[in-house]
Amino acid sequence: MADLQQLFQLGQQVQGRLQQLQIELAGRTVEADAGAGLVRATVDGQGRLRAVAIAPEAFDGRDAEFLSDLVLSAIAEAQRRAAEMAQAEMKKVQPGAAGLGL
Repeated sequence: MADLQQLFQLGQQVQGRLQQLQIELAGRTVEADAGAGLVRATVDGQGRLRAVAIAPEAFDGRDAEFLSDLVLSAIAEAQRRAAEMAQAEMKKVQPGAAGLGL
């Protein structure tokens, strides 16, 4: 019975650490740019878009489709980086979960 209680307590600890990590990730930001810095996207650690900055030079002699591609590229790269960051942080929590067989 003590083993079951220890297992339950370990599960609660891991769950608490995961919830705390989610809060921390929401407070972190990741940036990426496209077009040699013409477009910069900022996302939080959960992958939510927080800002897009477009340099005035991005409009000089360029069509909307090109600019749209730059915006999408910057956002996709920022989200990819945020996912990598989150995955790396989750791995730090997992050793505690190893005792749970997770």
